[in-house]
Amino acid sequence: MFTRYIAKTVLMALALGCSFAWGAKPAKEPKPYGPVPTEQQVKWLRMEWYAFVHFGLNTYTNREWGYGDESPQLFNPADFDADAIVRTFKEAGMKGMIYTAKHHDGFCTWPTKSTAHNITKSPWKNGKGDVVREFATACQKHDFAFGTYLSPWDRNCAEYGRAGYLKVYYKQIEELLKNYGPIFEIWFDGAMGGDGYYGGAREGRNIGNADDYYNYTQVVRNIRRLQKDCIIWGAAGRGDVTWAGSEKGFARHYPLWNTNNNKWLSLEADTPINHRGWFWHPGQGDHVKNPEHLMQVYLSSVGRGANLILNLAPNRDGQLDPADVAALQAFGKMRRELLAKDFALNAKGKASSVYGKKLTASRLTDDNIETYWCPKKDDKTPSVEITLEKPATFDVVRLREQIRLGQRVEAFQVEAWVDGAWKTIVEPGQPGEKEDHFDGIRGGKGHTIGNQVLRWLAAPVTTDKLRLTITRSKAVPCISEFSLLLMPGATQPEPVAADTEDPGVLNPAGWSFGGFAVDKAPLAFDGNPDTMWEINRCPSHIRIDMQQEHEISGFAYLPRQDGKTQDMTSRYRLETSTDGQNWTTASEGEFGNLRANPVEQVITFTPQKARYIRFFSTAALDGSGSSVAELKIYGK
Repeated sequence: MFTRYIAKTVLMALALGCSFAWGAKPAKEPKPYGPVPTEQQVKWLRMEWYAFVHFGLNTYTNREWGYGDESPQLFNPADFDADAIVRTFKEAGMKGMIYTAKHHDGFCTWPTKSTAHNITKSPWKNGKGDVVREFATACQKHDFAFGTYLSPWDRNCAEYGRAGYLKVYYKQIEELLKNYGPIFEIWFDGAMGGDGYYGGAREGRNIGNADDYYNYTQVVRNIRRLQKDCIIWGAAGRGDVTWAGSEKGFARHYPLWNTNNNKWLSLEADTPINHRGWFWHPGQGDHVKNPEHLMQVYLSSVGRGANLILNLAPNRDGQLDPADVAALQAFGKMRRELLAKDFALNAKGKASSVYGKKLTASRLTDDNIETYWCPKKDDKTPSVEITLEKPATFDVVRLREQIRLGQRVEAFQVEAWVDGAWKTIVEPGQPGEKEDHFDGIRGGKGHTIGNQVLRWLAAPVTTDKLRLTITRSKAVPCISEFSLLLMPGATQPEPVAADTEDPGVLNPAGWSFGGFAVDKAPLAFDGNPDTMWEINRCPSHIRIDMQQEHEISGFAYLPRQDGKTQDMTSRYRLETSTDGQNWTTASEGEFGNLRANPVEQVITFTPQKARYIRFFSTAALDGSGSSVAELKIYGK
């Protein structure tokens, strides 16, 4: 009987022990909400920023978009050093680079078997060179991610616009993904045809719907078969990443959501480090973006939940421009200093509620991006207080969601305990509000969080206690990080830097004008990018009398800067004359990439004597008019 009692007691104890153990077991994690990123998208987002490298025939022709008839003989860098370029990027804190293996002109900088228009026809290394391989090898050596850009548009290929081009293009994708090691990202932009050489046809070809023509569904299949972890940019929205909406480097819209038709679609912002464009141009050293401007770019891209790809273009010798490198190094140092110390690290946390014992407020400040705080089920507007180890002065707040469970937060508020009361330092965003360009970088409101959000406060704050409140959320929020940072040097945001004066630009004082809209012609020479010559007519022209003869060697054109593309001059012809009666065409062509990047474009030509100039607007992007914000004429 005693034995039976002991046995019964043991069984009860075991049962109770199991019950206690079961009762103490942490609640399961909340279920994912909406689309979630793939593991590769998560890794990609944590790279934050990396380099773009534009280097090809355009480097030697002073153009942004080559026509397709440029000779491969032009490509002959005297001192190209891929290893040095990659080291420069890595020392700045970048995580990888993407190289333009083929731009719109169709010139392939690797020995492709898909077209004869490739680097084997270049004198560089006696036709045995391979720029793609040299960059890929340097990246592998330095444990640096390597990616490639391959323009879908090919202005050289005779088959472009026809079914035969797909065989060429698919072959190029295959070569790049099979022969150069791991590719972390492949880039397809949205160029969809237009004027080109096309094997000598010299005509316009429009492919219509890019998704239908390139068959991006098949392109994605091909890439997944060759390199399943490769991030796909673009591909008509069928890839993993899409454009953030501006070539000025900011995510065009904040709040920023990473969802698209039940799919997680990350965003990437891109911009050149130089105001002159994506490829290297003579004289660009005076037009580099300063570190303060680059910090604004970083805060308005990475700080809104996107990634940033920053372009540095090698010159004709194959070397990075010293001014570009100096700006990159200075910004890299500024970024490292910003992120070097998190004043909230190891702060004590107290939440209004928790989902489970492992999802507590302490997870916000434990320096582990994978852990997170989550309030109790269905609590979409929770709050959490953190107490720092000691009072700290900071002016940047960084928040992250656990994106593996989806993006949830719509708006948040941050308060600091100052002078015995709660003071709001980040106001909650309201429905319908948005930030464009660099708006809201300093003193901006709290909207979406996603992968991360950085809010630069209107002024530094000193405190040892803060409160985060989620004011709107689509599902119970899962917050993985609450950080407090200090902007180095109390740097003030600066406006977009205007181009400095160019050496060699002729002074327009005393010039007279003719042609169309004569009363507005001086506005194209007043040094003010906010005014412009415009007329509801295309083609049309401005006639310039410089009053005396000069030897001129080129001109610079700045398109309208008011954010509109209507009547923006996209094709031109510039004529010169010594007597005002007999005219010679000095240059004609197109201004490339204006819709996405309306920056100043410099056109050079063989120096020639002239007193009179006629600038013709022969085509416009949209509408039927013509416009010029600024026009500069270069002397010898």
